[in-house]
Amino acid sequence: MLARTINLRLKPNSVGELTRTMEKEIIPWLRNEEGFQDEITFIVPSGAGAVGISLWDQKEKKGAYDQEIYPKMLKALTNVMKGPPTVQTYEVSNSTFHTISESELVCEGNPFGHD
Repeated sequence: MLARTINLRLKPNSVGELTRTMEKEIIPWLRNEEGFQDEITFIVPSGAGAVGISLWDQKEKKGAYDQEIYPKMLKALTNVMKGPPTVQTYEVSNSTFHTISESELVCEGNPFGHD
Protein backbone atom coordinates (compact mmCIF):
# COMPACT_ATOMS: atom_id res chain seq x y z
CA MET A 1 0.00 0.00 0.00
CA LEU A 2 1.16 3.49 -0.86
CA ALA A 3 0.44 6.82 0.85
CA ARG A 4 0.88 10.21 -0.74
CA THR A 5 0.90 13.34 1.41
CA ILE A 6 0.20 16.80 0.08
CA ASN A 7 1.00 19.73 2.37
CA LEU A 8 -0.72 23.01 1.55
CA ARG A 9 -0.26 26.52 2.88
CA LEU A 10 -3.72 28.07 2.82
CA LYS A 11 -4.85 31.59 2.04
CA PRO A 12 -6.65 33.35 4.91
CA ASN A 13 -10.27 32.28 5.48
CA SER A 14 -10.14 29.52 2.85
CA VAL A 15 -10.85 26.42 4.96
CA GLY A 16 -14.53 26.32 3.97
CA GLU A 17 -13.69 26.54 0.27
CA LEU A 18 -11.02 23.84 0.66
CA THR A 19 -13.52 21.53 2.35
CA ARG A 20 -16.15 22.12 -0.35
CA THR A 21 -13.62 21.58 -3.14
CA MET A 22 -12.43 18.33 -1.56
CA GLU A 23 -15.99 17.02 -1.09
CA LYS A 24 -17.48 18.12 -4.41
CA GLU A 25 -14.56 17.75 -6.84
CA ILE A 26 -11.39 16.04 -5.64
CA ILE A 27 -12.77 13.10 -3.64
CA PRO A 28 -15.21 12.13 -6.44
CA TRP A 29 -12.28 12.20 -8.92
CA LEU A 30 -10.21 10.01 -6.61
CA ARG A 31 -13.03 7.51 -6.08
CA ASN A 32 -13.08 6.88 -9.83
CA GLU A 33 -9.37 5.97 -9.90
CA GLU A 34 -8.38 2.30 -9.91
CA GLY A 35 -6.40 1.46 -6.79
CA PHE A 36 -7.62 4.42 -4.73
CA GLN A 37 -8.40 3.41 -1.14
CA ASP A 38 -8.94 6.48 1.03
CA GLU A 39 -8.40 10.22 1.41
CA ILE A 40 -7.93 11.94 4.77
CA THR A 41 -7.56 15.72 5.01
CA PHE A 42 -6.29 17.51 8.12
CA ILE A 43 -6.57 21.25 8.76
CA VAL A 44 -4.15 23.14 11.01
CA PRO A 45 -6.26 24.66 13.86
CA SER A 46 -5.27 28.20 12.81
CA GLY A 47 -6.51 27.48 9.27
CA ALA A 48 -3.09 28.36 7.83
CA GLY A 49 -2.39 24.92 6.39
CA ALA A 50 -3.71 21.51 5.48
CA VAL A 51 -2.38 18.01 4.85
CA GLY A 52 -4.08 15.53 2.56
CA ILE A 53 -3.18 11.85 2.69
CA SER A 54 -4.35 9.55 -0.07
CA LEU A 55 -3.95 5.78 0.16
CA TRP A 56 -3.45 3.54 -2.88
CA ASP A 57 -3.41 -0.24 -3.04
CA GLN A 58 -0.44 -0.42 -5.45
CA LYS A 59 2.16 2.01 -6.75
CA GLU A 60 1.45 1.00 -10.35
CA LYS A 61 -2.22 1.98 -10.09
CA LYS A 62 -1.39 5.54 -9.08
CA GLY A 63 -0.14 6.44 -12.58
CA ALA A 64 -3.37 7.93 -13.92
CA TYR A 65 -3.66 10.03 -10.76
CA ASP A 66 -0.19 11.47 -11.36
CA GLN A 67 -0.91 12.35 -14.97
CA GLU A 68 -4.60 13.35 -14.89
CA ILE A 69 -6.05 13.92 -11.42
CA TYR A 70 -3.15 15.71 -9.70
CA PRO A 71 -2.97 18.54 -12.32
CA LYS A 72 -6.79 18.94 -12.13
CA MET A 73 -6.58 18.97 -8.34
CA LEU A 74 -3.92 21.70 -8.35
CA LYS A 75 -6.08 23.82 -10.64
CA ALA A 76 -9.14 23.29 -8.41
CA LEU A 77 -7.15 24.36 -5.34
CA THR A 78 -5.54 27.52 -6.77
CA ASN A 79 -8.09 29.72 -4.98
CA VAL A 80 -7.15 28.34 -1.55
CA MET A 81 -3.41 27.60 -1.86
CA LYS A 82 -0.63 29.99 -1.01
CA GLY A 83 2.28 28.78 -3.17
CA PRO A 84 2.92 25.26 -4.46
CA PRO A 85 2.19 22.22 -2.29
CA THR A 86 4.83 19.85 -0.92
CA VAL A 87 4.27 16.24 -2.01
CA GLN A 88 5.81 13.07 -0.58
CA THR A 89 5.14 9.38 -1.19
CA TYR A 90 5.51 6.61 1.38
CA GLU A 91 5.09 2.86 1.64
CA VAL A 92 2.48 2.11 4.32
CA SER A 93 3.81 -0.25 6.99
CA ASN A 94 0.91 -0.22 9.48
CA SER A 95 -2.74 0.75 9.40
CA THR A 96 -5.71 0.17 11.68
CA PHE A 97 -8.06 0.83 8.72
CA HIS A 98 -6.45 -1.33 6.05
CA THR A 99 -4.74 -4.70 6.08
CA ILE A 100 -1.12 -4.50 4.90
CA SER A 101 0.43 -7.71 3.58
CA GLU A 102 4.10 -8.54 4.03
CA SER A 103 4.60 -8.46 0.27
CA GLU A 104 3.60 -4.77 0.28
CA LEU A 105 6.34 -3.84 2.74
CA VAL A 106 9.16 -3.92 0.20
CA CYS A 107 10.88 -0.53 0.29
CA GLU A 108 12.90 0.64 -2.66
CA GLY A 109 15.35 3.49 -2.14
CA ASN A 110 14.86 6.12 0.53
CA PRO A 111 11.32 5.83 1.95
CA PHE A 112 11.54 9.40 3.24
CA GLY A 113 12.65 11.00 -0.02
CA HIS A 114 10.60 12.89 -2.55
CA ASP A 115 9.05 11.38 -5.67
